[in-house]
Amino acid sequence: MGINNIVVNAADVPTSQKEKLHKNDNVDSQKLARSLRNGELKGIYVPVLATLHERSLVRCRATLVKDMSRYKQRIKSFLYFHGIVYPPQFEDSNKHWSSRFMRWLKEDIKLYHPQGQETLNLLIVQAEKQRELLLDTTRKVRVLSRTDKYAHNMKLLRSIPGIGLITAITLLTEIEDLSRFKNTDHLASFVGLVPGSHSSGEKIKDTEMTFRGHFSIKRSLIESSWIAARRDPALNMAYHQYVQRMDANKAIIRIARKMLNRIYFVLTKQQEYVKGIV
Repeated sequence: MGINNIVVNAADVPTSQKEKLHKNDNVDSQKLARSLRNGELKGIYVPVLATLHERSLVRCRATLVKDMSRYKQRIKSFLYFHGIVYPPQFEDSNKHWSSRFMRWLKEDIKLYHPQGQETLNLLIVQAEKQRELLLDTTRKVRVLSRTDKYAHNMKLLRSIPGIGLITAITLLTEIEDLSRFKNTDHLASFVGLVPGSHSSGEKIKDTEMTFRGHFSIKRSLIESSWIAARRDPALNMAYHQYVQRMDANKAIIRIARKMLNRIYFVLTKQQEYVKGIV
């Protein structure tokens, strides 16, 4: 409508204890007007409409992956409840949900009561339809990654060990414009890969990773870091140095931060990543 406006995170609006205890529309309006006049409000970044639609496709796939996991758990819970034991060839969970495993579910499991058999068949049909939907969505995401808008940056990101199709397209659609971050520290703060701090006077206390950040990027980076810590010589050496003095789950957070630095470099310099020689 031609009106200049900004979108502000409500948690970032300066407030006092009195305004928290006596909160109403009048107090909130005065607080917002005072903060806006003093230049204390900073708006969030708003992507273009096309990116929002492309992001929705990638997020839809992530939702389907979660739903697929739920369907699998329902089937396994049903088998456990009825005392059905996996045969020797499927004792390894890595072999579950293959075509042979699905054939065993549909053909070899015979329950005593017809309603129980029908329940299992319905659960299997749900899982198979969900898998088809997930595969179709993945194909659409792959087509999106090959468009002119993303193809070059996808190639740059996938040159980094541990970053695959889904992680790369998630980064590009969620961040959109990397130039809005002044440096890697600014980017790490946006993602949430920075420690918190609670200090007063001589007491300095650094807390664990801050709860603020971008959940989907943070999750994707941490998952990719487990692979990168094995495939990249420099990250592998750093990981083994970290685990000598901390838990593996904490060490991988630091590897994820190093991964984020590499991502920032390849996208800003427009150069493919080259593995370091240790």
